[in-house]
Amino acid sequence: MPPPTSDPAWKNAWDAALYGPAGFFRRESPSAHFRTSVHASPLFAASLVELVRRAGLDTVVDVGAGRGELLAEMHRIDPSLTLLGVEVARRPEELPAAVDWTPALPESVDGLMVANEWLDNIPCHVVEVDPRGVPRVVHVDPATGAESLGASLADRSVPASLAAWCEQWWPLGSREPGARAEVGTTRDAAWADVVRRVRHGLAVAVDYGHTAPDRPPYGSLRSYLRGTEVDVLPDGSRDVTAHVAVDSVAGRTDARLLRQADALRALGVSGRRPDLALAGTDPAGYVASLSRAGEAAELTEETGLGGFWWMVSAAGVPQPFDA
Repeated sequence: MPPPTSDPAWKNAWDAALYGPAGFFRRESPSAHFRTSVHASPLFAASLVELVRRAGLDTVVDVGAGRGELLAEMHRIDPSLTLLGVEVARRPEELPAAVDWTPALPESVDGLMVANEWLDNIPCHVVEVDPRGVPRVVHVDPATGAESLGASLADRSVPASLAAWCEQWWPLGSREPGARAEVGTTRDAAWADVVRRVRHGLAVAVDYGHTAPDRPPYGSLRSYLRGTEVDVLPDGSRDVTAHVAVDSVAGRTDARLLRQADALRALGVSGRRPDLALAGTDPAGYVASLSRAGEAAELTEETGLGGFWWMVSAAGVPQPFDA
């Protein structure tokens, strides 16, 4: 049995690092540290506006809104939309006055609730198989990143839900020592809480992740700082993220699961280059179309942003992405 540890479990250290009183996301602009689909192209916002229009909705709630870039672009495209950003950070000064801002989820929504790269930053427990083949909760020193193994998943001090989730979604019983899992119970619960608030409309979570056939054998904890991957450290100085077990999230919320490339193409995004003849008749139009095609190609590139997962739940409206 490993010696007792006074360090917090990864979930607790992670939560304090990102969302504590001086947490990373309370101080920092996400766009200064990593690039998402929102920052890659306004076509992403335009696609969500198209999704809203097709569903006959007029309200969008952005969960984990960063500095409001997505909502600002959606407002530019369609000023008639009712827009709300949900974020722990204070309202950005440059945000259009028509966009509302709150630190708490609204109790109910008629419209679209969207979360782009939010679930990967929901802290979760990390477990690791010890030298005797026993999965144990991983603890971490927030100041140094040094890890230690705590109680086994079978211990009474550990919520039974962790072992049950691993057994169903990320079995570790036959894995070699050092094998790890990020336990998705908190992500499942967080997104289920969002979905239940949609009385009439859609809930769309967009994130990088994995399904049962391709779980990362040693987990996927990462840290990023100013656009560069750095040592994983839950001290509040950097982002801490892990890929999402998207099949578990979708199973909890009865969501349609599809790749971003397929979702965006269904919404009219195409990386097809414009006809070269346009360059002779409308050079400016050709350049603009070529730029849009390049942005669309980036958003739908299956080894990049196009490989992200969309988890789509519908309430009172047709599922927009039928299998």
